[in-house]
Amino acid sequence: MTLSTRTLGTDSPLAVSTLGLGCMGMSEFYGTPDEAAGIATIHRALDLGVTFLDTADMYGPFVNEQLVGRAIAGHRDRVQLATKFGNERLPDGSRLRVNGHPDYVRKACDASLQRLDVDHIDLYYQHRVDKTVPIEETVGAMKELVEAGKVQHLGLSEASAGTIRRAHAVHPITALQTEYSLFTRDLEDEILPTLRELGIALVPYSPLGRGLLTGAIVSAPPSSDSRGSGYFPRFSGDNLTTNLTLVQRISELAAAHGCTPGQLALAWVLAQGDDVVPIPGTKRVAYLEENVGAAELHLTSDDLKALEAAVPRGAVAGERYGDMGTIDA
Repeated sequence: MTLSTRTLGTDSPLAVSTLGLGCMGMSEFYGTPDEAAGIATIHRALDLGVTFLDTADMYGPFVNEQLVGRAIAGHRDRVQLATKFGNERLPDGSRLRVNGHPDYVRKACDASLQRLDVDHIDLYYQHRVDKTVPIEETVGAMKELVEAGKVQHLGLSEASAGTIRRAHAVHPITALQTEYSLFTRDLEDEILPTLRELGIALVPYSPLGRGLLTGAIVSAPPSSDSRGSGYFPRFSGDNLTTNLTLVQRISELAAAHGCTPGQLALAWVLAQGDDVVPIPGTKRVAYLEENVGAAELHLTSDDLKALEAAVPRGAVAGERYGDMGTIDA
């Protein structure tokens, strides 16, 4: 198949593949890192037309950008490269703070460019909103990066509707990256209408509910996987039991479509609009190929209604994170 493209944003548009690839898990959080498998997955993604790659300085920390940089060497002109700053970490992995100070914005960008071994970043996100720094100051520094040619387009992640409006008034915001799936739909109330009013695209991360919606998870993840910690309450105890019941409903609908539950869940996200470009993450070629297959599914309005009846909004048990304090609200 030939994967089509979608355009992020209207005031500062960026054409990307209809489906992106989240690279975080290649280096940290979801089980044992596997650099060789990660690079092979990125190369296979490019072969399949998945050219929108997503990383961040805090993944690893730092080593995921280096991995992506090695993987795209010789292929830079084929790639739409997105990375992020703002979750400040030390090399030993300890977390310092959310940092949106202008001086840090400039420093973080230069460091990312060096690790990625590129001369510009296509889409540069503020990973989390620093509530101690006016968004106008942070985006003002990001705007300077555009003017310097180091960054082509700007994005935000996990920002509230009010913050998005204020940021967009400083410089056009091309995309908002935030969690969105059949299991996480709260942004439909205020954030998604605001994006569409302003001409900003949505880039959903965790469109498969951190793997829950694939049907591959049938018990609590091991302690070596961050999903097995209290950081992700949806994966433990009674919450997990409730959520696996919802996944079973999706599996039954997927069987009728002749696809996997993950493909059906991802097709639902893709069907939410041409301004929506999900970035499912994986470090395995097989899962990448499965995800790409979702782009071939065409869901009718009845299909969408059936999915939303099977997983009513708000039916998922547990918060997205154990600590929602870093989410802009």
